[in-house]
Amino acid sequence: MIELEQSRNQFPREPIRLMSRVYKFILPDVRKELDGWRHEADAIPDPELRKQALASIKTKEFHCQGGAVYAAANLDKREVLVPLIVAFQTISDYLDNLCDRSTSLDQNDFRLLHRSMLDAVDPGTGLQDYYALRDERNDGGYLHRLVRTCRDNIAKLPGYAAAKPYITDLVGLYSDLQVYKHIDPNLREEALLQWWERHKHRTPQLRWNEFAAATGSTLGVFMLFLAASNPKLDDGSAEVIHSSYFPHVCGLHIMLDYLIDQAEDEIGGDLNFCSYYENKETMLSRIAFIVEEARRDIKRLPASSFHRMIIEGLLGLYLSDPKVSEQKEIREVSRRLMKRSPLMRVFFFANSRWIRKYL
Repeated sequence: MIELEQSRNQFPREPIRLMSRVYKFILPDVRKELDGWRHEADAIPDPELRKQALASIKTKEFHCQGGAVYAAANLDKREVLVPLIVAFQTISDYLDNLCDRSTSLDQNDFRLLHRSMLDAVDPGTGLQDYYALRDERNDGGYLHRLVRTCRDNIAKLPGYAAAKPYITDLVGLYSDLQVYKHIDPNLREEALLQWWERHKHRTPQLRWNEFAAATGSTLGVFMLFLAASNPKLDDGSAEVIHSSYFPHVCGLHIMLDYLIDQAEDEIGGDLNFCSYYENKETMLSRIAFIVEEARRDIKRLPASSFHRMIIEGLLGLYLSDPKVSEQKEIREVSRRLMKRSPLMRVFFFANSRWIRKYL
């Protein structure tokens, strides 16, 4: 396995050093990038597309902040990694809004929209009219600019050739999930189950809803972007990163996201993978299982302490969310997951609250 070299290229190995980089470099850079995309979104001619683009930036900024933490492991490349991660995550959040609050239930429409994410990580392909199958189509070039920004920055990653097949796999699975989860509610569960049947050999230890959750995370993609900033990245190293993040680290990320969104999703009629457990105890035990599997998986990676911080940071970030205190059952689950937490998790819990309140 390759390791990043030189002092500014080394993975931070303890929480204080990681967060000092986040506060000093990453959060300001993310804010700058999002300010630019907010300006672009505000100029979208179609009112519905403009509304969803602006809403995705306003309500999901923390997705970009969290994803850009990977740039803290290679500060010399942060001028490439931060714009890349923010642009890619902004595409993801924008399309999620378009599909969640869609005027369409056409899976071909959703598939074409998400083709933009596959094109964003494959500079060799041409751009398409991603809105061709929906009524709202005039975004003034917004989505194309996001895709081009990803491609322009990918061109500056010297190890990208080794990472590309594994990134394409993760983005393909992500796109599949977004298509099936947003179709007619009467059809989506059956579509998801059929999709799982085709892939369940990859994750036999997971239930169908847990596999689906794992495909909904962009963390594996961001880690591979980071790895591709090293010219020494090879296929073997990229494969180990892929298998260390998918499915358990990725699955933990999205299961926590769904955990805190249960009340909100019920009101909106949105699919929530935590609702498929028989009871609260089962949900708690399965999330705890995924946590332990994620911890085991990342031990195969160099600088595993950095990836352990990612896991504990996920728990601290989501369990500190204000939505937790608004839901009695989730508040209890959160307390039990935080019980006897390592100091690292408590540290990230406190930092997440501080960032939400003051930054």
